[in-house]
Amino acid sequence: MLHLALVHFPTIDKNGRTVTTSITNLDIHDICRAGLTYGLAAVWYVHPYSAQQAFLKSVVGHWQEGWGGEYNPNRKEALSLARGALDLNEVGAHISRVEGNRVRFVGTSAQRWPKSIGYAALRKDIKGHDRHSTCLVFGTGWGIHPELMEQFDDVLEPIEGMGDWNHLSVRSAVSIILDRLLARGLTPP
Repeated sequence: MLHLALVHFPTIDKNGRTVTTSITNLDIHDICRAGLTYGLAAVWYVHPYSAQQAFLKSVVGHWQEGWGGEYNPNRKEALSLARGALDLNEVGAHISRVEGNRVRFVGTSAQRWPKSIGYAALRKDIKGHDRHSTCLVFGTGWGIHPELMEQFDDVLEPIEGMGDWNHLSVRSAVSIILDRLLARGLTPP
């Protein structure tokens, strides 16, 4: 099973300082919609503060249990993927307990890392293995803190466009990466 985690701490700002970012309404809606489109098991919003976890529950609750679910059943279905967690350890423990597999964490970054894996190799691994679950980890702010990046099993190669500029919104990056990994008609190399 493929999961996605959006990390809000530890992340960095444009000056490389460690920061905590906020969960945003747009990220909740748009990433869950992309997740449902590409068949993800869950979308995890990782934040250490209870107030931010309460915000996530409030937004999801409106569309799952409140008037929003009646108004827009499609949104209700998409937001059924949303999960909250205080850190990636909680995400990994939950996935392992439910799916009975080891969790392979694959980070994402706009930069290349020494243990980079290409899209074709990761696509092949996701489709070909039952012995582990995979969790793609995305960062907010100016990216995931380097100390956390070093803990991942692999880091997906960056999205590279035609220009030199490379600072996509996380919602755009999620959609591009999910399409490169899971679009219909793609076959492992």
